[in-house]
Amino acid sequence: MRIGLGIDAHAFAPADARRHLVLGGVQVPYERGLAGHSDADVLTHAIADAVLGALRAGDIGKHFPDTDPVYKDVVSLTLLRQVGELAQAQGFTVKDVDSVIIAQEPKLAPYREEMRANLAAALGISVEQVGVKATTTEWLGFEGRREGISAHAVALLEKTEQTGGRELRGAISTPEVALVERSEQAG
Repeated sequence: MRIGLGIDAHAFAPADARRHLVLGGVQVPYERGLAGHSDADVLTHAIADAVLGALRAGDIGKHFPDTDPVYKDVVSLTLLRQVGELAQAQGFTVKDVDSVIIAQEPKLAPYREEMRANLAAALGISVEQVGVKATTTEWLGFEGRREGISAHAVALLEKTEQTGGRELRGAISTPEVALVERSEQAG
């Protein structure tokens, strides 16, 4: 098992920038969107960074640099899907993701389930494996001053290897497991 942590923050774009507020792949009605090279989806970025962290594969900026025009205004769920595919290619399964969006406004509870569904679909996992919460800072910090939004996420990954037709999960090397494995082979 491996755990990864991801954090992302974006400032609100000026109102005349006409950007949509996108969180977890959901376009949330609000007067301003977040500034960024992509769609600036802080929730999806934090989750992608958490998965990449668990893989020990760097961060989202390493894989999808904001200096590359290919990623200009890209839908962040596309990037998360690619991160999930990277995890699978490296022999890992995303077992669980938990996240929190930090924003003074808008209220996000009405969009939580749609966010969970979008994130789960991008990672190829069940909605039950994705947690999304939202909180305010009680008017403290840049989020409280309504200057931007941040998100934090953790991801739990499990290594899956195929060995001799038998699926092993992770590197388990306790005497009790070795005893069970020997007795299964003998039986």
